[in-house]
Amino acid sequence: MPTPETRPARLPQSLLTDDALPLYAQVAARLWADVSAGGAHAGDRLPSERALAARYEVSRVTMRAALTDLAARGMLESAAARGWFVAQTTALPEQEQAAAPDARGTRGGTHSVEGFADYAAKHGLATRARVLHSAVRPATVSEAETLRVGPGAALFEMRRLRFLDGQVVVLEHNRLPLALCPVLAETDFTEASLFATLRGAHPAQNPQVADYSVEARQPDATERELLEITDATPVLVAYQLAYNQDGRPLELTLAAYRGDRYHFRGSITS
Repeated sequence: MPTPETRPARLPQSLLTDDALPLYAQVAARLWADVSAGGAHAGDRLPSERALAARYEVSRVTMRAALTDLAARGMLESAAARGWFVAQTTALPEQEQAAAPDARGTRGGTHSVEGFADYAAKHGLATRARVLHSAVRPATVSEAETLRVGPGAALFEMRRLRFLDGQVVVLEHNRLPLALCPVLAETDFTEASLFATLRGAHPAQNPQVADYSVEARQPDATERELLEITDATPVLVAYQLAYNQDGRPLELTLAAYRGDRYHFRGSITS
Protein backbone atom coordinates (compact mmCIF):
# COMPACT_ATOMS: atom_id res chain seq x y z
CA MET A 1 0.00 0.00 0.00
CA PRO A 2 1.26 3.52 -0.69
CA THR A 3 2.36 5.67 2.18
CA PRO A 4 0.52 8.96 2.92
CA GLU A 5 3.48 10.80 1.36
CA THR A 6 2.86 9.24 -2.08
CA ARG A 7 1.60 12.14 -4.14
CA PRO A 8 0.44 12.28 -7.75
CA ALA A 9 2.95 13.22 -10.43
CA ARG A 10 2.74 16.50 -12.32
CA LEU A 11 2.07 16.99 -16.00
CA PRO A 12 4.59 19.18 -17.84
CA GLN A 13 3.66 22.86 -17.82
CA SER A 14 3.50 22.85 -21.63
CA LEU A 15 0.50 20.54 -21.49
CA LEU A 16 -1.30 22.90 -19.15
CA THR A 17 -1.03 25.89 -21.47
CA ASP A 18 -1.13 24.48 -25.03
CA ASP A 19 -4.44 25.42 -26.63
CA ALA A 20 -3.43 23.48 -29.75
CA LEU A 21 -4.06 20.19 -27.95
CA PRO A 22 -7.30 18.28 -28.58
CA LEU A 23 -10.05 19.19 -26.12
CA TYR A 24 -9.82 15.89 -24.23
CA ALA A 25 -6.06 16.44 -23.68
CA GLN A 26 -6.66 19.99 -22.42
CA VAL A 27 -9.31 18.66 -20.01
CA ALA A 28 -6.95 15.90 -18.86
CA ALA A 29 -4.26 18.47 -18.09
CA ARG A 30 -6.69 20.72 -16.21
CA LEU A 31 -8.10 17.80 -14.24
CA TRP A 32 -4.68 16.53 -13.24
CA ALA A 33 -3.54 20.01 -12.23
CA ASP A 34 -6.60 20.26 -9.98
CA VAL A 35 -6.00 16.78 -8.54
CA SER A 36 -2.40 17.68 -7.72
CA ALA A 37 -3.29 21.09 -6.30
CA GLY A 38 -5.99 19.54 -4.14
CA GLY A 39 -3.49 17.41 -2.25
CA ALA A 40 -4.75 14.07 -3.57
CA HIS A 41 -2.87 10.88 -2.77
CA ALA A 42 -2.56 7.53 -4.52
CA GLY A 43 -5.78 5.58 -4.07
CA ASP A 44 -8.02 8.62 -3.71
CA ARG A 45 -11.32 8.36 -5.57
CA LEU A 46 -12.35 10.99 -8.11
CA PRO A 47 -15.88 12.36 -8.48
CA SER A 48 -18.15 10.58 -10.97
CA GLU A 49 -17.71 11.08 -14.71
CA ARG A 50 -21.01 12.95 -14.79
CA ALA A 51 -19.89 15.33 -12.04
CA LEU A 52 -16.51 15.90 -13.66
CA ALA A 53 -18.08 16.56 -17.06
CA ALA A 54 -20.33 19.19 -15.47
CA ARG A 55 -17.43 20.77 -13.59
CA TYR A 56 -15.28 21.14 -16.71
CA GLU A 57 -18.24 21.93 -18.97
CA VAL A 58 -17.60 19.16 -21.50
CA SER A 59 -19.52 16.11 -22.67
CA ARG A 60 -19.17 12.81 -20.86
CA VAL A 61 -17.50 11.41 -24.00
CA THR A 62 -14.78 14.07 -23.79
CA MET A 63 -14.39 13.57 -20.05
CA ARG A 64 -14.11 9.81 -20.44
CA ALA A 65 -11.44 10.31 -23.12
CA ALA A 66 -9.54 12.63 -20.75
CA LEU A 67 -9.71 10.09 -17.92
CA THR A 68 -8.62 7.31 -20.26
CA ASP A 69 -5.68 9.42 -21.43
CA LEU A 70 -4.54 9.91 -17.83
CA ALA A 71 -4.95 6.19 -17.20
CA ALA A 72 -2.76 5.44 -20.22
CA ARG A 73 -0.09 7.65 -18.64
CA GLY A 74 -0.28 5.58 -15.45
CA MET A 75 -1.76 8.44 -13.44
CA LEU A 76 -5.29 7.13 -12.92
CA GLU A 77 -6.88 3.71 -12.78
CA SER A 78 -10.48 2.56 -12.96
CA ALA A 79 -12.40 -0.14 -11.15
CA ALA A 80 -15.57 -1.64 -12.59
CA ALA A 81 -18.69 -0.08 -11.04
CA ARG A 82 -16.55 1.88 -8.58
CA GLY A 83 -15.17 4.75 -10.64
CA TRP A 84 -11.79 6.39 -11.16
CA PHE A 85 -8.90 6.57 -8.68
CA VAL A 86 -5.47 8.14 -8.45
CA ALA A 87 -3.17 5.29 -9.48
CA GLN A 88 -1.70 3.14 -6.72
CA THR A 89 1.88 3.92 -7.67
CA THR A 90 4.67 6.22 -6.60
CA ALA A 91 5.18 9.39 -8.60
CA LEU A 92 7.23 9.02 -11.77
CA PRO A 93 9.66 11.65 -13.04
CA GLU A 94 7.84 14.40 -14.89
CA GLN A 95 9.41 13.64 -18.26
CA GLU A 96 8.41 9.99 -18.00
CA GLN A 97 4.81 10.83 -17.19
CA ALA A 98 4.63 12.84 -20.39
CA ALA A 99 6.31 10.25 -22.61
CA ALA A 100 4.73 10.08 -26.06
CA PRO A 101 4.71 7.03 -28.35
CA ASP A 102 8.03 6.59 -30.09
CA ALA A 103 8.55 6.02 -33.81
CA ARG A 104 7.29 2.47 -33.48
CA GLY A 105 4.03 3.63 -31.90
CA THR A 106 4.83 2.21 -28.48
CA ARG A 107 4.34 3.51 -24.97
CA GLY A 108 6.08 1.64 -22.19
CA GLY A 109 6.52 -1.37 -24.48
CA THR A 110 2.84 -1.68 -25.38
CA HIS A 111 2.08 -1.32 -29.08
CA SER A 112 -0.46 1.28 -30.11
CA VAL A 113 -1.57 3.05 -33.25
CA GLU A 114 -0.98 6.80 -33.34
CA GLY A 115 -3.87 8.87 -34.63
CA PHE A 116 -3.84 12.23 -36.40
CA ALA A 117 -4.71 14.11 -33.19
CA ASP A 118 -2.03 12.18 -31.28
CA TYR A 119 0.57 13.26 -33.83
CA ALA A 120 -0.59 16.86 -33.71
CA ALA A 121 -0.52 16.97 -29.92
CA LYS A 122 2.97 15.47 -29.81
CA HIS A 123 4.28 18.12 -32.21
CA GLY A 124 2.32 21.06 -30.82
CA LEU A 125 0.20 21.60 -33.94
CA ALA A 126 -3.32 23.02 -33.98
CA THR A 127 -5.92 20.73 -35.54
CA ARG A 128 -9.39 21.19 -36.88
CA ALA A 129 -11.71 19.14 -39.01
CA ARG A 130 -14.53 19.70 -41.45
CA VAL A 131 -16.97 16.80 -41.44
CA LEU A 132 -18.33 16.28 -44.94
CA HIS A 133 -20.56 13.32 -44.11
CA SER A 134 -21.32 11.05 -41.17
CA ALA A 135 -23.99 8.39 -40.89
CA VAL A 136 -24.82 4.91 -39.68
CA ARG A 137 -25.51 2.46 -42.49
CA PRO A 138 -25.43 -1.30 -43.18
CA ALA A 139 -22.08 -2.89 -43.99
CA THR A 140 -21.55 -4.15 -47.50
CA VAL A 141 -20.45 -7.74 -48.01
CA SER A 142 -16.87 -6.60 -48.67
CA GLU A 143 -16.80 -4.36 -45.58
CA ALA A 144 -18.32 -7.13 -43.47
CA GLU A 145 -15.57 -9.54 -44.52
CA THR A 146 -12.83 -7.00 -43.77
CA LEU A 147 -14.25 -5.88 -40.41
CA ARG A 148 -15.46 -9.37 -39.42
CA VAL A 149 -19.07 -8.40 -38.91
CA GLY A 150 -22.23 -9.75 -40.45
CA PRO A 151 -23.35 -8.35 -43.82
CA GLY A 152 -25.76 -5.54 -43.05
CA ALA A 153 -24.33 -4.92 -39.56
CA ALA A 154 -24.41 -1.27 -38.49
CA LEU A 155 -21.33 0.70 -39.52
CA PHE A 156 -20.42 4.24 -38.54
CA GLU A 157 -19.12 6.00 -41.64
CA MET A 158 -17.49 9.42 -41.79
CA ARG A 159 -15.75 11.55 -44.40
CA ARG A 160 -13.86 14.61 -43.23
CA LEU A 161 -11.10 17.04 -44.13
CA ARG A 162 -8.39 17.49 -41.53
CA PHE A 163 -6.14 20.48 -41.03
CA LEU A 164 -2.85 21.17 -39.26
CA ASP A 165 -2.14 24.78 -38.31
CA GLY A 166 -4.85 25.90 -40.74
CA GLN A 167 -3.48 23.95 -43.73
CA VAL A 168 -5.56 21.16 -45.23
CA VAL A 169 -3.60 17.91 -45.10
CA VAL A 170 -5.85 14.92 -45.63
CA LEU A 171 -9.25 13.73 -46.81
CA GLU A 172 -10.33 10.75 -44.70
CA HIS A 173 -13.00 8.09 -45.12
CA ASN A 174 -13.50 6.11 -41.88
CA ARG A 175 -15.67 3.04 -41.31
CA LEU A 176 -16.08 1.34 -37.94
CA PRO A 177 -18.42 -1.33 -36.50
CA LEU A 178 -20.92 0.66 -34.46
CA ALA A 179 -21.37 -2.14 -31.93
CA LEU A 180 -17.81 -1.64 -30.64
CA CYS A 181 -18.44 2.02 -29.80
CA PRO A 182 -22.10 3.12 -30.11
CA VAL A 183 -21.27 6.68 -28.99
CA LEU A 184 -19.59 7.28 -32.37
CA ALA A 185 -22.96 8.13 -33.85
CA GLU A 186 -23.52 10.88 -31.26
CA THR A 187 -20.08 12.50 -31.34
CA ASP A 188 -19.20 15.78 -33.05
CA PHE A 189 -15.96 14.99 -34.85
CA THR A 190 -15.33 18.55 -35.87
CA GLU A 191 -13.85 18.78 -32.37
CA ALA A 192 -13.46 15.24 -31.03
CA SER A 193 -10.61 12.85 -31.73
CA LEU A 194 -11.75 9.53 -33.21
CA PHE A 195 -9.09 7.51 -31.39
CA ALA A 196 -9.73 9.31 -28.10
CA THR A 197 -13.43 8.51 -28.44
CA LEU A 198 -12.59 4.86 -29.02
CA ARG A 199 -10.22 4.77 -26.05
CA GLY A 200 -12.90 6.34 -23.88
CA ALA A 201 -15.57 3.78 -24.82
CA HIS A 202 -16.93 1.22 -22.36
CA PRO A 203 -15.31 -1.19 -22.80
CA ALA A 204 -12.33 0.77 -24.13
CA GLN A 205 -11.36 0.17 -27.74
CA ASN A 206 -7.61 0.67 -28.00
CA PRO A 207 -6.13 0.70 -31.54
CA GLN A 208 -3.13 -1.55 -30.95
CA VAL A 209 -1.82 -2.50 -34.39
CA ALA A 210 -2.71 -1.77 -38.00
CA ASP A 211 -2.21 -3.09 -41.50
CA TYR A 212 -1.06 -0.09 -43.53
CA SER A 213 -0.24 0.52 -47.17
CA VAL A 214 0.34 3.70 -49.15
CA GLU A 215 0.65 4.59 -52.83
CA ALA A 216 1.09 7.78 -54.84
CA ARG A 217 -1.24 8.83 -57.65
CA GLN A 218 -2.76 11.89 -59.23
CA PRO A 219 -5.79 13.30 -57.38
CA ASP A 220 -9.24 12.95 -58.85
CA ALA A 221 -11.41 16.04 -59.35
CA THR A 222 -13.00 15.84 -55.88
CA GLU A 223 -9.67 15.39 -54.11
CA ARG A 224 -8.14 18.22 -56.10
CA GLU A 225 -10.91 20.59 -55.04
CA LEU A 226 -11.12 19.58 -51.37
CA LEU A 227 -7.36 19.41 -50.83
CA GLU A 228 -6.90 22.74 -52.63
CA ILE A 229 -4.45 21.32 -55.17
CA THR A 230 -3.86 23.68 -58.08
CA ASP A 231 -0.67 22.20 -59.59
CA ALA A 232 0.82 18.77 -60.26
CA THR A 233 1.04 17.80 -56.59
CA PRO A 234 0.17 14.09 -56.18
CA VAL A 235 -1.82 12.54 -53.38
CA LEU A 236 -0.53 9.74 -51.18
CA VAL A 237 -3.40 7.34 -50.63
CA ALA A 238 -3.13 5.36 -47.41
CA TYR A 239 -5.19 2.29 -46.54
CA GLN A 240 -5.36 1.37 -42.85
CA LEU A 241 -7.09 -1.45 -41.01
CA ALA A 242 -6.60 -1.00 -37.26
CA TYR A 243 -7.21 -3.74 -34.69
CA ASN A 244 -8.19 -3.37 -31.05
CA GLN A 245 -6.56 -4.91 -28.00
CA ASP A 246 -8.40 -8.18 -28.65
CA GLY A 247 -7.17 -8.44 -32.23
CA ARG A 248 -10.58 -7.52 -33.64
CA PRO A 249 -10.82 -5.18 -36.66
CA LEU A 250 -11.76 -1.77 -35.32
CA GLU A 251 -11.33 0.90 -37.99
CA LEU A 252 -11.09 0.83 -41.77
CA THR A 253 -9.74 4.07 -43.21
CA LEU A 254 -8.90 5.32 -46.68
CA ALA A 255 -7.00 8.61 -46.53
CA ALA A 256 -5.80 10.85 -49.35
CA TYR A 257 -2.96 13.12 -48.21
CA ARG A 258 -1.52 16.07 -50.08
CA GLY A 259 1.84 14.75 -51.20
CA ASP A 260 3.61 17.98 -50.27
CA ARG A 261 2.22 17.95 -46.72
CA TYR A 262 2.65 14.34 -45.67
CA HIS A 263 5.71 12.29 -44.72
CA PHE A 264 5.31 8.56 -44.17
CA ARG A 265 7.72 6.98 -41.70
CA GLY A 266 7.62 3.43 -40.43
CA SER A 267 9.65 0.79 -38.59
CA ILE A 268 9.90 -2.90 -39.43
CA THR A 269 10.04 -5.22 -36.44
CA SER A 270 10.18 -8.98 -36.14
